[in-house]
Amino acid sequence: MMKRLLILSLAVLFAGIQVGTAGAEELNRKPYGDGPGCGLGAQIFHEGPKTMLHQSLAATTNATFFLQTFAITTGTWGCTNNGKFVSIEHATMFANLNFDNLSQEMAQGGGEHLASLATLMGVPVEQQPAFFALTQEQYPSLMQAGQESPAAMVKTLDDAMAAHPVLVKVSMAR
Repeated sequence: MMKRLLILSLAVLFAGIQVGTAGAEELNRKPYGDGPGCGLGAQIFHEGPKTMLHQSLAATTNATFFLQTFAITTGTWGCTNNGKFVSIEHATMFANLNFDNLSQEMAQGGGEHLASLATLMGVPVEQQPAFFALTQEQYPSLMQAGQESPAAMVKTLDDAMAAHPVLVKVSMAR
């Protein structure tokens, strides 16, 4: 029974690929990328037309073997988050461990811990004075959010950076 199911699946797979590629127009021959995203399925079916069949096969491959989860976690097979999630998580963890020092340095408009937070949030050294001024200016709202959690403070800070004329380019909220 299992052998029949496997043979049937392979037959449908190959027939589907042939049908999907037979009617493809040149317009559909763009690089793969508007479908199920990344993972082994996207890597296998990335060439050729972007038909519904190809995208369905890619998604099914990823879902059947849980490969997309692996690829997203490890950053392989075309999966990436551009470091934004990791950066915000590192910044949140740092804020959690150093909240008292950060709150003091935000009020002062600078300091070692605040510089470290800026680095974790992707702020280049030459833009850190603007970051320090922003944290000092936004201190009341940042501390109010910080009462909820350090994660909320980092989120509020990132939102403030997104509205700042200089820091908008490094904001993770983009």
